[in-house]
Amino acid sequence: MSTFRPSRRGVLTGAAVAGAAGVGAGLTAVAARPGQATAASRTVAFHGARQAGITTPQQDSLVFAALDVTTSRAGELADVLQRWSAAAATMATGTPVGGPGGLGGAAEEPPQDTGEAHELPAANLTVTLGYGPSLFDSRFGLADRRPAALEELPPLPGEQLDPTKVGGDLCLQACADDPQVAFHAVRNLVRIGRGVVRVRWMQLGFGRTSTTSSAQSTPRNLMGFRDGTANLKAEDTSDLDRHVWVGGQGAPAVDQEWMRGGTYLVARRIRMLIEAWDRASLGEQERVIGRAKESGAPLSGTHEFDALDLAKTTAHGKPAIDVAAHVRLAAPQSNGGVKLLRRGYSYTDGLDGATGQLDAGLFFIVFGNDPAHQFVPLQRKLGSQDALTEYLKHTGSGIFACPPGTASGGAWGEGLFG
Repeated sequence: MSTFRPSRRGVLTGAAVAGAAGVGAGLTAVAARPGQATAASRTVAFHGARQAGITTPQQDSLVFAALDVTTSRAGELADVLQRWSAAAATMATGTPVGGPGGLGGAAEEPPQDTGEAHELPAANLTVTLGYGPSLFDSRFGLADRRPAALEELPPLPGEQLDPTKVGGDLCLQACADDPQVAFHAVRNLVRIGRGVVRVRWMQLGFGRTSTTSSAQSTPRNLMGFRDGTANLKAEDTSDLDRHVWVGGQGAPAVDQEWMRGGTYLVARRIRMLIEAWDRASLGEQERVIGRAKESGAPLSGTHEFDALDLAKTTAHGKPAIDVAAHVRLAAPQSNGGVKLLRRGYSYTDGLDGATGQLDAGLFFIVFGNDPAHQFVPLQRKLGSQDALTEYLKHTGSGIFACPPGTASGGAWGEGLFG
């Protein structure tokens, strides 16, 4: 089935025509087709009170990069953050870096834009920036600006971290409904930062494994189960204030004003031992997860969104939801009411050369305003008690402070370096 995809070139040309004709309707009217999304509906504004890509309805593709800063000059880093902001804002509109002429220029110089996303729609591109704990060492004079909550994650049960997939001074999370658009965004930002930053590790993700809006359906992960049924949503504003946003109502006190309105991102590369999982019976899989595989309903209920009844027992007097089931141990009612905003993706990196088994799983991203009292104790419990742990291996990790959004014309780094 053919699907209309408004091209960047077509949209821009159309907008110019509309403007010349004095219609004044702009991009939306020019690009609209009956029954089709408009160019405007496929864009997410870069500027705003919050960074895009956190509560934004989750897109289908991810490119995540952790970077090290190679300069010791704060001014050079601040300059890159400013240039990144301008480029990210431009790309979010479906326009090449450098503007409509970004693929052109002098024949003896590289174009400002690498070009692989030219004639592709913006695809709801968002780019989210985070600062790692190591950025606040002695290099840039930022030590006294590090939020207390931005601490390196402690060792956690069951993890087997690959040292080449841990940490980073900065992170960039690019999400889009087209993988090439997401890749293009990170590639161009890394290119802009060359000589000041370098990629430490990177992860590509396909297929969202959670929902961040009540308008979205619950996707399935590589284990075949619906994932993220109980996730926080953009519409849960009170819970987001309390559990996600720094300085939100009911949230912990703010110790660094530049982080007010921001949040903390924890990333975990979780390899699924798929071959072992695929050999498990349906009954065992459902016991481990605590939900029915086909419907997603908790084993204490009938429908996907039925509330967990952790006290319910079977006719044999056993808990309907096993005491080691993932949903029981991860539920807010089992963890002092703690809630988190998940934004994970499935990934596959081919085969493990040592075992010949699939290297695939979940790139888990979660946002919260107090990782030491949210993610860390929850993962300690899951790592030591969760029946699902038998089928998982945590191989990558990082924590980053995501500052609030920027006003129109503003740039990343203004609050931190200002």
